[in-house]
Amino acid sequence: MELLSIILVVASLLPFSASDRQGDALYDMKLKLNATGSQLSDWNQNQVNPCTWNSVICDNNNNVVQVTLASMGFTGVLSPRIGELEYLNVLSLPGNNITGGIPEQFGNLSRLTSLDLEDNLLAGPIPASLGQLSKLQLLILSQNILNGSIPETLASISSLTDIRLAYNKLTGQIPPQLFQVARYNFSGNNLTCGANFLHPCASSMSYQGIVIGTVGGVIGLLIVGALLIICNGRRKSHLREVFVDVSGEDDRRIAFGQLKRFAWRELQLATDNFSEKNVLGQGGFGKVYKGALPDGTKIAVKRLTDYESPGGEAAFLREVELISVAVHRNLLRLIGFCTTQTERLLVYPFMQNLSVAYRLREFKPGEPILDWSARKRVAIGTARGLEYLHEHCNPKIIHRDVKAANVLLDEGFEPVVGDFGLAKLVDVQKTSVTTQVRGTMGHIAPEYLSTGKSSERTDVFGYGIMLLELVTGQRAIDFSRLDEEDDVLLLDHVKKLQREGHLDAIVDCNLNSNYNGLEVEMMIQIALLCTQASPEDRPSMSEVVRMLEGEGLAERWEEWQQVEVTRRQDYERMQQRFDWGEDSIYNQDAIELSAGR
Repeated sequence: MELLSIILVVASLLPFSASDRQGDALYDMKLKLNATGSQLSDWNQNQVNPCTWNSVICDNNNNVVQVTLASMGFTGVLSPRIGELEYLNVLSLPGNNITGGIPEQFGNLSRLTSLDLEDNLLAGPIPASLGQLSKLQLLILSQNILNGSIPETLASISSLTDIRLAYNKLTGQIPPQLFQVARYNFSGNNLTCGANFLHPCASSMSYQGIVIGTVGGVIGLLIVGALLIICNGRRKSHLREVFVDVSGEDDRRIAFGQLKRFAWRELQLATDNFSEKNVLGQGGFGKVYKGALPDGTKIAVKRLTDYESPGGEAAFLREVELISVAVHRNLLRLIGFCTTQTERLLVYPFMQNLSVAYRLREFKPGEPILDWSARKRVAIGTARGLEYLHEHCNPKIIHRDVKAANVLLDEGFEPVVGDFGLAKLVDVQKTSVTTQVRGTMGHIAPEYLSTGKSSERTDVFGYGIMLLELVTGQRAIDFSRLDEEDDVLLLDHVKKLQREGHLDAIVDCNLNSNYNGLEVEMMIQIALLCTQASPEDRPSMSEVVRMLEGEGLAERWEEWQQVEVTRRQDYERMQQRFDWGEDSIYNQDAIELSAGR
C-alpha cells in the first residue's frame, strides 16, 4: 500500500513537473530574446504553470501548443531550450530583430506544424535538423540573412505545403522535391531557380487551395483556444452572456483569448469622458477616441453606436471573436473590449502617425510627409496584410473598405490595416451576398455596387485605388476636377494621363521629384491591373505581393494593354456609329457610381 501511495503521489505531480519544465524553457526564451520590462511582463519565473501567460496557448493537459510573438521588437537570440517544448504546434516570431542562428534543437519539436521566423536578422545556415519535423506544414524564414545551402533533409518533409526562404543569402542547389510543394518562394537568393533554370523561384499557385490544410489549421488552433475559454467557463450559457457587465463588478476583467476586458470606468477616464477633442475619426460603426491608460499606454477606443440595430451586437461579436485571431504585423491588433447593457467598445493600440490619408493630404505645416520609400512600404505592407486576411484565414476575411484612410502608421511609419468593422467573413465554398453595400464611394468595386456581391477581388479593387492615392496624393473622388473639364474619378483621371504618357502630371507634387520613375510606373501598372472592371481579371493579393516584389508584372501588363487597346477601339467604333460626341465611357462610369450614392 505504501508503494502504491508513493506511485499515486508521483503521478499526481507529473503535470506540474511538465509545466515547470515548459515554464523554465519559456522563461529562458524570454531572457535570450532580451525582452524589456514591459515585454512579456507576466512571464513569471516563479509561476509553475505558463498556460496563463500572454501569447502562450495550452491544450487541456496544460501542454504548451502555441507561442506567437509577432513584431515585439526583440533584439536577442533564439533559445535552444525552445526545443524542449515537445507538444509545441506553432512557433511564430516574425517581424522582430532577432539575431544569431536557428538552434539545432528546433529539430526536436516533433509536433510542430508551423514555424514562422520571417523578417528578423537571423544568420548562419538553416539547420539540417529541421528535416526531422515530419508534421511541419508551414516553414517561413524569408527576409533574414541566412546563408549556406538549403538542407537536403527538408525535401523529406512530406507534409510541407508552404516553404518561403526568400531574400536571404542562400546559395547552391534547391532540392528538386521542394519545387513540388504547393507554395514556395526562393526569390532574392543565389539559388538554382529563375529565368536561367528549369524552375521559377516562386510558385504561381494561389494560396486559396491550400489554406485549410496549412495556415487555416493555425487559425483553427487560435479559434479553438478562444472557444475553450468560453466553453469551460459557461458550458450551458449562451455566448451573449460573456459580454454583459454584472452590477457591482465593474472592475472585473475576464480573458477572451489573448484579449483584455476593460471596465467602463477605465475607458471613460482614459478618454476624458469621451471628449470631442479626443476624436480621431468616425466610421460606419461609430467614433474612435484617443486615450491613455494609467500606465501611460496610449490606446484608440472604438465606441460602437449601432448596438441596438439588428446587426449591432453581431458586428461586435464578429470583431471580438474573429479579428482577435487575425494576427499579422500589417493588421491592427485588437487588445481588448468593454461591454455594458448599453455600450460596446473595442480597444486598439494608438497609432501615433495616424493614417496614410492624413500623411498624404491632411498633415499640418512642419509635419513630415510620406516620402517615396515610405509609400512603397505602405504598398507592400498593406498587400501582405490583405493577403493574410484573404488567404491565411479560414474562413477568409473580406475588408470591404480598403483605402488610405483605413491604413494606419505606427511609430516607425510601418503600415497596419485597420477598421475591420466592415469586415465580411466568407465561406470558401460560397459567394458573399450582402443586403447592404458598405464602403466609400470611389473605392467600391463596380460589381459590388451593382449586385451587392463582395469577394476578395472587391478588396483588390479598393487596394488598387489606394495605390493611386499613394502615387498621386489625391482623393478617389474629387469634384474640383470638373472645373478643369477632367474626370471626377481618380481612376479615370489616371487612366487618361497614363494613356497620354504624362507621368509627371500623375505624381504627388509633395514628393518634389524625389521618386523613382520606374517604380512609379510599376505601381500604376499594378493599380490598373487591380481595378479592372471584371473581378475575374484582377490578380489575387498574393499575386500582387509577388508583382510588387518584381515577379510576373511584365506578362500581366502586356495582356492588360492588349485588352485595353481592343476595348478602346471597340468603343471608338461605337462612338462613331451612334455619334455620342465627346462623352467618354469613363464619364458614364462616373455617373453610374454617383447614382448609387
